Amino acid sequence: MESFVSSAGIEQSADHLEDMEKRKRIFHSALDGDAMKAIELTQDFAPVLLENNKDLHFDLLSLHFAELICSKKCTEALEFAQMKLTPFGKMQKYVEKIEDFMSLLAYEEPEKSPMFHLSSLEYRQRVAENLNKAILAHANLPKYSAVERLIQQATVVRQSLNQEYGKDGNQLFSLKDFLER
Repeated sequence: MESFVSSAGIEQSADHLEDMEKRKRIFHSALDGDAMKAIELTQDFAPVLLENNKDLHFDLLSLHFAELICSKKCTEALEFAQMKLTPFGKMQKYVEKIEDFMSLLAYEEPEKSPMFHLSSLEYRQRVAENLNKAILAHANLPKYSAVERLIQQATVVRQSLNQEYGKDGNQLFSLKDFLER
C-alpha cells in the first residue's frame, strides 16, 4: 500500500495508515467471530458510531449471540440476549431477527438449524464489511480505497475484454502466462 501511494504520488497523512490498521483490526475481529472485541475497538475508534447506527450494533451483538450458541454456551447466550438484545425487541424491525437468532437455541446441533447461516462466515463477512463502510463514512472517507477501486476497474475491463475478444478465440494477454515464459 505504501509503495502504491508513493509511486502514484498520492499524499496521505501519517494518521491514515494508523487508522487503516485500526479498521483492519476491527474488521478481522468481526470476521473471526469476536464481535465483542469489534464493538470495543469500534467504540474506541469512533465512539458514537454504534450508538448512531443501531442496525450495525444489533448485527454485531447478534454475531456474538450466535457465537455463544455455536460454542455450546446456551445459558450465557440467554443471559446475553436478555441484557443486550431485549432492548431491540421494542422495535418491530428487530423482532423477527431476534426470533431467527433465538431459533438457533432449539437445536442440539445449531449447524443443522435452518438459521445456521446467521453464524456463517458469509454473514460475518457481510457484517464486517458493513462495519468497515460505516467507519469510513463516519470519517468522511470514500467507501472504497483507491487500490480497491483500481482492482474493481481492472476486473471489469478484463471481463469486458474477455467477452469482446474471447469470442474470436484470440488469446488475450495473461500476466501469469507472460511471467511463466
